[in-house]
Amino acid sequence: MLWGAASGALELRAELGGVRLTGRFPYNTEAELAPGRSERIEARAFAARIEAEGELYFLAGHDFEKPLASRSAGTLIIRDSGEAVQIEAELDDGTSWARDFLAAHRAGLIRGLSPGFRVAEGGERIERKGSGLLRSITRADLIEISAVTRPAYPTAQVEARAWNPLRDDQNRRGLHRTFNRWRP
Repeated sequence: MLWGAASGALELRAELGGVRLTGRFPYNTEAELAPGRSERIEARAFAARIEAEGELYFLAGHDFEKPLASRSAGTLIIRDSGEAVQIEAELDDGTSWARDFLAAHRAGLIRGLSPGFRVAEGGERIERKGSGLLRSITRADLIEISAVTRPAYPTAQVEARAWNPLRDDQNRRGLHRTFNRWRP
């Protein structure tokens, strides 16, 4: 599985009822993954998987042993706006890793967002860019999206805030609920 990442603002706000996290992973942002090797995820590269409404996860640090939210649990909404992948997750501090994540975020240690994905057959284009290579991802199966300490993409943002499930439930009714390492 490949991981792409972006740093930004992970913000947590707590109220009675838990923590709501929102995040944004913008498309068409270039990131240098290694010297001379850059990557860009093009608009709607993840759209087919997001619109399929299958299981997707929000994880702590790409670790499937540390899930924070999921579609099947009804705690994760993922949308593809064409400009970015947008997420909303409802976090509960009932697990040790969720408490650890919330504490690390409050301490300013985790601010990035990173998608985990598999590139679909024919879903990439590799071209020379100066003396290096640019890999453009045009189609990929999004598997999960994670909060990370050190993201590769500098423009992804995650924000968390307190929420009240009774107050927000009415607003949610209209919402649509929706590894191979790169080598040259």
